[in-house]
Amino acid sequence: MTPSSPVATTSATIGKYRWTICSLVFFATTVNYLDRAVISLLKPYLETEFHWNSGDYANIEIAFKLAYSVGMLGVGRIIDKLGTKMGYAMSTFLWSLAAIGHAFVSSTLGFGVARAFLGITEAGNFPAAIKTTAEWFPQKERALATGIFNSGSNVGAIIAPLTVPLIAETIGWQWAFIITGALGFVWLILWFAYYEVPARHAKLSEAEFKYIHSDVDDLAAVAVETKPKVSWFKLLSFRQTWAFVIGKFITDPIWWFYLFWLPDFLNKQYGLKGTAVSLPVAVVYILSSIGSVGGGWIPLNFIRNGWPAFRARKTSMLLIAFCVFPIVFVQYLGQINMWLAVLVIGIAAAAHQAWSANIFTTVSDMFPNRAVASVTGIGGMAGGLGGIVLTALVQKQMFVYYESINQLDKAYFIMFLICGGAYLTAWVIMHFLVPRMKPINLDEA
Repeated sequence: MTPSSPVATTSATIGKYRWTICSLVFFATTVNYLDRAVISLLKPYLETEFHWNSGDYANIEIAFKLAYSVGMLGVGRIIDKLGTKMGYAMSTFLWSLAAIGHAFVSSTLGFGVARAFLGITEAGNFPAAIKTTAEWFPQKERALATGIFNSGSNVGAIIAPLTVPLIAETIGWQWAFIITGALGFVWLILWFAYYEVPARHAKLSEAEFKYIHSDVDDLAAVAVETKPKVSWFKLLSFRQTWAFVIGKFITDPIWWFYLFWLPDFLNKQYGLKGTAVSLPVAVVYILSSIGSVGGGWIPLNFIRNGWPAFRARKTSMLLIAFCVFPIVFVQYLGQINMWLAVLVIGIAAAAHQAWSANIFTTVSDMFPNRAVASVTGIGGMAGGLGGIVLTALVQKQMFVYYESINQLDKAYFIMFLICGGAYLTAWVIMHFLVPRMKPINLDEA
């Protein structure tokens, strides 16, 4: 098709292709999180077989996060260079191989290596997903689209506890890695069958193409971007980049904590293990899915009521940050009833996903498409490094110490205090760095 100047369109012109693309990204994100969540549910089996303690598990977790951080730094550049179609496919192919490879590991060191390979390859998901969203959705809808595909992380985390313990109990823990890892190859078939960028999509209507780019002044300039890529040093010179980076550094580790330690918390605090942990973990991530989509809807509703996009985004993130704070009371509530603790953790996890839907979208709000994957990668690296810092300086030392004196509940109490204050802290810093919306013009900078 030949793009022409944009015209005013409404949601009634939205065709099936944009939501097909959103569904594909949702599926990829589901597989991405399913693959990384498997090990947390197999922890009791692996502890028995390999004689792990909390320190061993923390080291394996650090290996994943360190590799994920390194991968994030480079993968955004690769995806900006290769484009979303080939970049996303390459990442998914490699992380699926890595996930399956866990089944053939026979030592603790081997698990560290396998987790590192999984981390560096899984890093491609979010830079590719955010860039895809920026290519296929107008600014006003990006938070909602991001919330929808980001809910795949919750669906993956829901599927994991409902299937992984059952697979481990019936045919062995190795098959849990093999079966979940193989899903990535199913996604690859669908991706190559249905995906193309809007400017080269043979079946995309002109009306939908115009709607996608209805926020852009010069439609022809974004149809196919041919301008040179931007260096990391230049991107790091902007306060907008640092706002995103610091926001991710502070808040991403909280999600890592939920993902890798929630089954252990339920085991150590309430004696749940094996298939008994499936329902509580699934409930937490079902609530997270609601939060992810709701987090995209809140700013969209503000925008429809006449708010500027940036103000709508920032106000939504502040409201979301307050929703996390009750997690500091989770152990007190859990003494009354375990399900109260599960509910509060679920609300906090839902708030994180709502926050994530919005913080990711701030990148495409402030940067042109040709820099979106790179900035997202830098922020993702910061999030991974934040997770390493939290694990190494807090979780590893603290959990091992309190476990040795049989007071692990105190370690979890400290962690929940950190969780409760992280988002408000991040919001204040981000607001200080970027108090007003100022899109970046890379050609003038």
